[in-house]
Amino acid sequence: MFTVFRGGRSGAWRVTRLASVKGASLAQTPSLSVVHSLSIALPILPSLTSWRLAGVTSHLRYTERTEKTELDARPAAIGRPEATCAALIPIKKSAAWWALTQEERRGIFEDKSHHIENSLKYLPAIARQLYHSRDLGEPFDFLTWFEFEPAQADAFEELVRTLRAGEEWKYVEREVDIRLERERLTPDE
Repeated sequence: MFTVFRGGRSGAWRVTRLASVKGASLAQTPSLSVVHSLSIALPILPSLTSWRLAGVTSHLRYTERTEKTELDARPAAIGRPEATCAALIPIKKSAAWWALTQEERRGIFEDKSHHIENSLKYLPAIARQLYHSRDLGEPFDFLTWFEFEPAQADAFEELVRTLRAGEEWKYVEREVDIRLERERLTPDE
């Protein structure tokens, strides 16, 4: 199943901020739609779509058994009605990152940057879903989608600062930070 994020004139999510953190940005857009599809080739309507990013969920990588057990103990569901804030953070890593072996990347990802360890304290209040895009020929390697309640906005900012302070972030050559809001869902939606 592919997930396609389309920035454009319509969508369930209103873009409140779109900014480059590193490298080229994306075109400013007022809204974002999230579409789950069996095909990556969703039509792009130039009059309605500014950009389109696609990814797929995959098996866990760089995660050891004890970390998976801890993550499983704190399930954070995407799509909770009260989670009216979101962030889409597309990231592209450098060629130097991809030249490392998986073992070397794991060493930077967790042993040095403590990516999972530092993220655990924010679960389940801040839900996260990672989409892989690199093998699809997309402009970013990863699309990270976060959802949280407005009361967790400061905690989310702290999480993002912590992740960007790690050694792993030195390998990021492009990152865009897109913040979003939507109306609270009713039980019928």
